[in-house]
Amino acid sequence: MPSFDVVCKPDLIELRNAVDQVNKEIGTRFDFKGSDSKVELNENTILVFADDDFKLEQVAEIIRNKCAKRNVDVRFLVFDKKEKMSGDKIKQTVTVKNGLDKDLAKQVVKEIKDSKMKVQASIQGDTVRIQGAKRDDLQGAIALLKQKVTETPLGFENFRD
Repeated sequence: MPSFDVVCKPDLIELRNAVDQVNKEIGTRFDFKGSDSKVELNENTILVFADDDFKLEQVAEIIRNKCAKRNVDVRFLVFDKKEKMSGDKIKQTVTVKNGLDKDLAKQVVKEIKDSKMKVQASIQGDTVRIQGAKRDDLQGAIALLKQKVTETPLGFENFRD
């Protein structure tokens, strides 16, 4: 039976390249001269360090621009609250979405069931598997999900006949 998986995964290699480009630009820009601003990439988080609130906003804008240029959807990035560090220094954690959370997976299944298409959707961990009798039905399901779910970038993989 033909099937595919609905996932939410960023391209981690391109994300790492974007973070490297952000650090390189911070080092060369005149308005960051003499500051301790930097960006670090961990597993699913980006740590942003800056001297003050203005520089933190500038670094966040650079991150968005570099990710967009490297075809990493900025909807993967969730900017958390700012934290004060010693002195005037500020730190911000940026969470990188990886995998469908339960609410989004339920929304995907609900959209498929409400459409009355001849496909079945089932939640399997952090992915949703969609199965149907015909390839055209599955392509219709992909088009429906691209139209209905806009707050999170969805990926479609493991398309099997």
